[in-house]
Amino acid sequence: MPVPVAPGRWPVLGHTPAMLRHRFGFTAGLPKHGDVVKIYLGTMPTYFVTSPELTYQVLVTDGAKFSKGAMFDKFRPYVGNGLLLSSGAFHLRQRRIIQPAFHHERIARYAEMMIGAVNDLVETWRPSAVRQIDEDMQGLAVTVVGKTLFSTELGQEAIEEARRSIFVVIKQGMIRALSPSFLEKLPMPGNREFDQAIARMKAVVFKVIEDWRADGADHGDLLSTLLLAQDEAGEGMSDQQVYDEVLTMLTAGIETTALALAWLFHEIAKNPAVERKLFDEIDTVLDGRPLTVADIPKLIYTHQVVNEVLRMYPVWILMRRAISEVSLGGVRIRPGSEVTVSPHMLHFDSRFFAEPHRFDPDRWAPDRAGKVPRGAFIPFGAGVRQCMGNTFAQTEIVIAAATVLSRWRLLPVPDQPVKVKFTSAAYPNRMPMIPISR
Repeated sequence: MPVPVAPGRWPVLGHTPAMLRHRFGFTAGLPKHGDVVKIYLGTMPTYFVTSPELTYQVLVTDGAKFSKGAMFDKFRPYVGNGLLLSSGAFHLRQRRIIQPAFHHERIARYAEMMIGAVNDLVETWRPSAVRQIDEDMQGLAVTVVGKTLFSTELGQEAIEEARRSIFVVIKQGMIRALSPSFLEKLPMPGNREFDQAIARMKAVVFKVIEDWRADGADHGDLLSTLLLAQDEAGEGMSDQQVYDEVLTMLTAGIETTALALAWLFHEIAKNPAVERKLFDEIDTVLDGRPLTVADIPKLIYTHQVVNEVLRMYPVWILMRRAISEVSLGGVRIRPGSEVTVSPHMLHFDSRFFAEPHRFDPDRWAPDRAGKVPRGAFIPFGAGVRQCMGNTFAQTEIVIAAATVLSRWRLLPVPDQPVKVKFTSAAYPNRMPMIPISR
């Protein structure tokens, strides 16, 4: 079956300039060309699937026929072979070893720490004093993941380094992943920033691992879980593998949460009706007292708001590589071929989400959410490669939203419009907001 090629291809550079220049606009235009469209990252062809059915097939039904794709190959020399990048039997081994760290009982323990971290943050706020909410939420996400990973004093230096470096790794890494390989060797500022950030993170995390090995105690944190874990053969992880998993958790566990929280407060401020419903629910459930872990399941509308934020501000694209032949919508995909899916494109497709640019938490009400086709809403991926920390992230977002809004109303700063900067996901150019005591 012939496959249409997306417009805008350049010699040698392929569609990379169009993708980096137009980002979401480029991928949003692909469905009109078919369910499978060919694009070129430099000279490398990739099959871009544009329907929920084929996305679900790639990620779930035929998930075993795919490994991580070329985008992730670009990251592997720098962030290692953690869960995000590993494949096959090794990936399953690591997933089984790490899974207990995200069981419900552990999440409940982490939730207590999340509540404390949010309260510590809002204690620093002052009425009518402008806050850069995007920076506050980045700091909060780093603190939560950092303290979950490193509960002892030994880990404080790693947390501070994560604050400094992790967003450089994420942003510059996406540019590197989409660009021809020769560009990453050029002495450009972005390349130097990326390489230096990776070197700093590697040095500090290995120092924490070395100190833990000398101590040997179980501190109840994720690092202890990783260092004490054993597979079915009784073998544990090497220091290198522990480092790879730590860096994976830092990169995967911070960006989505920080962005979701920043955009959540932005969207609430733009939508007074949503804000009123949120305030009513939070005030009813908490009745003037601090949030507890037992309150989280009762915040039904808050969860709907979180889902709508995750719909509107997801990861841009994911890549997979076929390891055996598969047919996608009649297109024969040979082993070694690259396949791309876009959560953002799917989440804004009006065939599945009416008025997709309208912030509408009610689309996630129980009587409506079940009508969304499988594969159309994938904020954390799907299948065996679904982000293991999805419940962790959603719990953190709900806790932060409810804790902040129980005490503060956040207003936008007049004449300072918030715009989207396109990287691996939707970053705000800035997000100044004014906290008003409730």
